[in-house]
Amino acid sequence: MSNLALAAGLADLGIALSDEAQRKLLAFRDLLLKWNKTYNLTALRDPEQAISHHLLDSLSILPHVGPEPMLDVGSGGGLPGIPLAIARPELSVGLVDTVQKKATFLQQASIELDLKNVAVHHARVEEMQGQYAQISSRAFAEIALFVALTRHLMAPGGRWLAMKGQRPDDELKALPDDIAVEAIVPLDVPGLAAERHLIILRAGS
Repeated sequence: MSNLALAAGLADLGIALSDEAQRKLLAFRDLLLKWNKTYNLTALRDPEQAISHHLLDSLSILPHVGPEPMLDVGSGGGLPGIPLAIARPELSVGLVDTVQKKATFLQQASIELDLKNVAVHHARVEEMQGQYAQISSRAFAEIALFVALTRHLMAPGGRWLAMKGQRPDDELKALPDDIAVEAIVPLDVPGLAAERHLIILRAGS
């Protein structure tokens, strides 16, 4: 049933993925729920619910993800970074989390799923080095804090991709004047009866 639910959800999102990619997505879901019994990576326990609330939710931002290297901040159970890396094997995806057990899971998942485009970092994001053209987060922090903690990692002309539930107008008001809101994209996630938004930001020149 899971493969049908995933295929139907992808079709609703207008995303075409190979059978191999869909198999890896379901294998990732199974790994997440297996490790969750020990590591408390997600509040969800239901395998079917994990398809909509984790896999499809993560992939709903895929049309807005460019080809440049991406860093997923506070990646936790690997969301949205691992589903995006599975869907786009040519996309370089960094995953960072401060919690050792979560970084261990991310490393193991990337090995078991043979995700050669994924690099896992056990670190505080504010202490990381490097440059990324895209920096994503899902339930990591308020937007102004997310931007402040990662600004040194943003490549010139790059974009922040912040996944949120309800439209976060109050959070956006707290942004510095030189951060521009490029788009607020309502997301319609199949099987998820809740508001979802993608906030795309750029630093001003």
